[in-house]
Order: sequence, then C-alpha cells, then structure tokens
Amino acid sequence: MVRAARLQFLYPPPDDPPPLFEWLRFSDYADLYHEESASLAIRWEEGKVERFTGGRESGLGLRYMIGEENRYAYMDQASDQAVERLSRELVNGGLKRKEAVIPLPKRMYEPAVLKPVTDVPADQKVNLLRRAFESASLPQVRQISISYGESSKHIQILTSDGDSTEERRTIVTFSISVVAEKEGRLQTAYDSVSGSGGFELFDRYDVNRLSRRVAERAVKRLTAPAAPLGEMPVIIAAEAGGTLIHEAIGHPLEADAVQKDVSPVYKGAIGKVVGNEKVSVLEDPTMPGQRGFYAFDDEGIPAQRVVLVDHGVLKTYLYDRQTARKDRVASNGHGRRESFRHRPIPRMANTFVAPGTDDPAMILRSIPNGLLVTKMGGGQVEPATGDFVFEVEEGFIINEGQVGPLIRSANLLGNGPDVLKAIDLVGSDMGWSVGTCGKDGQGAPVSDGLPTLRIPKGVVVGGIAS
Repeated sequence: MVRAARLQFLYPPPDDPPPLFEWLRFSDYADLYHEESASLAIRWEEGKVERFTGGRESGLGLRYMIGEENRYAYMDQASDQAVERLSRELVNGGLKRKEAVIPLPKRMYEPAVLKPVTDVPADQKVNLLRRAFESASLPQVRQISISYGESSKHIQILTSDGDSTEERRTIVTFSISVVAEKEGRLQTAYDSVSGSGGFELFDRYDVNRLSRRVAERAVKRLTAPAAPLGEMPVIIAAEAGGTLIHEAIGHPLEADAVQKDVSPVYKGAIGKVVGNEKVSVLEDPTMPGQRGFYAFDDEGIPAQRVVLVDHGVLKTYLYDRQTARKDRVASNGHGRRESFRHRPIPRMANTFVAPGTDDPAMILRSIPNGLLVTKMGGGQVEPATGDFVFEVEEGFIINEGQVGPLIRSANLLGNGPDVLKAIDLVGSDMGWSVGTCGKDGQGAPVSDGLPTLRIPKGVVVGGIAS
C-alpha cells in the first residue's frame, strides 16, 4: 500500500481554511492534484528473472483554467512552498482572484483488496512466472517472455469549488509472449490479464493454463494456412475482447477529438442514428476489478456509467472539465491523466458493447463461410475517417457454419462508423481484453469488452497470400 501523505490542504481545521487553498483562488477554476505512487516490475527471459525493478515517486500538479485556456505546472515534491512556486509560474503577471470558498467535507475511496500486493513475498511473484514458463515450454517453443507488474497510487485532489477527494488505486498485470520455430519459420503468440485490486487477480485467472494456450497457439500457427483474402462476413467472438470497439468507436467519441474536428464523423451527431438498433456502446469506470476502474476521475469528479450509443442512437461524448465547459454541459467523469506530470484529458476507462439477446452458437451457424476472430491483436485507426486496420491474434475459417482450421497472418480492414451500422447480431455473452491506451503522450489503463458480434459486410480480410 502506498504511504499516505497527509497533506494539509486536504485536512484543514474545521473553522480555519488552510493557506494552500488561497492558491486555488486565481482564475475561473483551479485544482491541485497530489499523487504518490509505487511500482514493481519483474521480467522473465531465457528461463530466469531478467529484470526486477521497483520504485516510488510523488509530486503535485496545479492547474488554472481561464475561459478555454488551460495552464498547468507540476513539481516532484509536495509542500506549501511547492504550491506557491507553481502558482507564481502560472499567474505570470497576474490573474483575477475568486472569492474564497469554504472547503467541503472530503470524499474518500478505499478499495476492498483481498490480497494486498505488499503482503505477497517477492519469491511468490517470481514463482508465478516460473510456473508459467514451465507451462509454456513446448518442444517447438524457442523464446518465452513473461512479465509481472503492479502499480499503486494514492491520489488527492482539491478544487477551487471546494471539493476534496482522495482515492487509492492498485493494478496488477501478467503478460506472456511466445515465439515458436519450425524449419526456420517463426510464429508468435501473446496474451495478458490485468485488473484493479490485489494479488487475488490470480484467483480469477489461471496463468498456467493461459501460458500453455499461448504456447500452443504459436506452435499451431507454424503449420496454419494463411488467411483467405477479401471482403467476407466476420464474427468477432466475445473472448476476442473489445479492442475493435475501443479504437474504432471509443476514441472518436472523446469530446476533445470531436471539438478539434479530429473526429468529424460524430460532430453534431447527438440524437442521430450512428449504428444498428441492436448496438449499444457504454463507458463505465465504476466496475470493480476491471483494469480501468476508478471511483473519482483525475479531476475529482465521481465516476459514472455513460451510455454513448443507445440502440444505435448517439447520446453523448466522453468529457473532462475543459471540454465540458466548452460544450456547456457537465463533465461525466472521464478526465484522466497518466500522472501528476500530465494535465487531464478526456479518456476511456472500461468501454464495451452491451450484451444482446442473440445466441452465440446461432450467430456462428448463421454464416456459411467467413472468418471467426477469437482474439484481436494491435491496430491503427485514422480518426478523421474511422478507417481501421487490426491484427488478428487468433482466428479460424468458418466452413458451413462450423469452426474450421486456425489461420495465420490475418488483418481486418474497415471503417468504424460503417461497422457500427453493419453489425446485425449481438450475442448474450460477454468478454474482455485489457491494455494501456496511448493518447497525447499519456498512457491510461483500460479494459474493452463486447459480446459475440456478426458483421455480415464491410470488413476486408488482409494478410499474406501464401
């Protein structure tokens, strides 16, 4: 557990507002963000621990908002003097002072962690990687890379509106990458699990079984045929996770992308039909255990479940305070930052397509011939158009409504807005994937989910022709 820094500005005497609060009286709005973090990373390579690193850091950031202007500065220390120095840098010649606001009672969130990572000995964490390595050590496997990571944050935020919030967050992650070889031909496979909470993550996930499956996938891909090429019906299985939705639909609905015309497809589209009536897209940071979970966003606003697309109709965007001010709406709690060194921006957390009513087995039988994707890889999206290309980490040919052979070297090419409209069957199941989302030089932990989906048209399968 990260040591709590009991800063004065969050613990004022009842009738005596603290001196630090004075530095939040400049500008239209201001907030002070303090963070203490601790991390541990273990990497297993070549049958042994290759790297074992950890560290702690702390710092604070001060922000002044004047109209649409956003001034931000940070320091790697926390004290009255540090805040005073940051304020002098941001005022830069003078800013209007607000009337004093009496701080409101502090709101605090302390997660229920069953197995705090600090209570788990280091050798137990190393043994987790050793067992995973042994599970993945098949005859044709030539390289195995495994990583364990844990990160904890203690966050405190004070705003010029008088709000005061405090939250602790811990995320645990396991990932494995395998390279298999046969007669000079190489194939790779990868998977990861991650979630908020403690070491109890590994009560939910069997990393030995996961590691064996990854190794088997790499080996099978050595003899797998190349993907068929061309436009064809595609089924995205729930177990594939929601990477496609995150990239092709989630990012374009972040308010800054819309306001900057980076996402012109959805600008001015609130209340309009943007997808099939069976499709609802939600964003929900309030899901305990998910990698993108938080109780308050990084501007001190309570997290909330947001319906972005309701049965095909666009309802809203993802807002932080600044973009919400510009659109004259309330922020819906999606201002996130990588650390105290970064200002908050609109970000996703746990983005997913809501489960439908269609039987997943029926969805598979509904396509005579096509492609079944059971795990997505990385991808790229052009925000201005929605055009995307994604790697298929694991996919199978569909023959007469049945799962056929595993394929290799496949990509999916299409257009996000078109796919949202083309989806015509939505399964009653649900699956998730995890990752670190990059935007504007910042990384944020996220989860993405979807049920089994049928996309009968509009997706081109690319890859190697032989």
